[in-house]
Amino acid sequence: MDKKTLLSFVGSIQQVMHVRPVTYEEGRSRGMKAYEVKNGPLQFTVLADKCLDIADVSFLGHNINFLSKPGLMGRNHFDTNGSEAQRSIMGGMLFTCGLENICAPCNIDGKDYPMHGRIRTTPADHVCADACWEGDQYTITLSGEMREAELFGENLVLRRKITTAYGQNRICIEDEITNEGFRPEPMMLLYHMNVGYPFLCEDSEIIIPTRKVTPRDETAAAHIENWNKMEPPKDNEPESVFLHDMAADQEGNTFAAIVNSVLGIGLKIEYNCKELPYFMQWKSIASGDYVVGLEPANSSVYGKPYHKKENSLHMIEPFATEKKRIVLTFLTGDKLRQVKEDKESLRNCNDAK
Repeated sequence: MDKKTLLSFVGSIQQVMHVRPVTYEEGRSRGMKAYEVKNGPLQFTVLADKCLDIADVSFLGHNINFLSKPGLMGRNHFDTNGSEAQRSIMGGMLFTCGLENICAPCNIDGKDYPMHGRIRTTPADHVCADACWEGDQYTITLSGEMREAELFGENLVLRRKITTAYGQNRICIEDEITNEGFRPEPMMLLYHMNVGYPFLCEDSEIIIPTRKVTPRDETAAAHIENWNKMEPPKDNEPESVFLHDMAADQEGNTFAAIVNSVLGIGLKIEYNCKELPYFMQWKSIASGDYVVGLEPANSSVYGKPYHKKENSLHMIEPFATEKKRIVLTFLTGDKLRQVKEDKESLRNCNDAK
């Protein structure tokens, strides 16, 4: 729909699309600043005080994301305290892991690295929210900068831009990570995207163009036959993590998706495996912790100690910049079937190489 036609149907464009700053006033989220975004049937919240990560998402009235037991929360004293970080990991649609560590907490050479790193609770500077016409396209853009730095230590900057355009049912995340220090630094990055009920249920299918599935441990190995299915909740069931060797096209583009055919909606997460060569799938059917995490990354789920031992720690040179791009597309109709065809197309493309 072009600009003139759309404006003929509405008084204010905010009737169908807007971005609004909010500040939460109670509980663990008291004082946290965020932005609420409405884009027609797609609504989501971006947390200005937590890495511009995406908290809740709904599409066509259905909740998409997982929210852990502590609920919506701002920054607190659990954030970077080893495994206690589990008390501050609220899930949401996306929380960003890194930049010095991802996954399990560890101590290397006498220095502590908290679970999933520090960047996920770093507040953004230079935050900007804009909504404007770009030709016939009405677009919302959110941007800001997060810095992970220490006296005599690292000085890493993550600049993030999030865009969504009316009528496209997409969220585009573009990140630039720059080493503003004077020495090479480890730079680990994982995008922890978390899907929950009612979108995630027994009617959901996990669609990943995988060439090989590897269980992280014996617990996951016992459930590998059902990696792409969701069972009903089961009390006290341990989590499973699967590592995927992803098929991709010649440029490195690939995706992961979840489809709920009963609700008639799906989520497709597209990225480039040259930028993010690892992909992990977190699955929990535990009662109260019912979730699937789709996790493209530049490092392994085995974390910093593994890469140190293997001499494979990802490094970023002084004043170098790396770029990452992830697109979340919310699907309906024929696109639900198309995503399954896309999976087979990528796998066939790789088989032919």
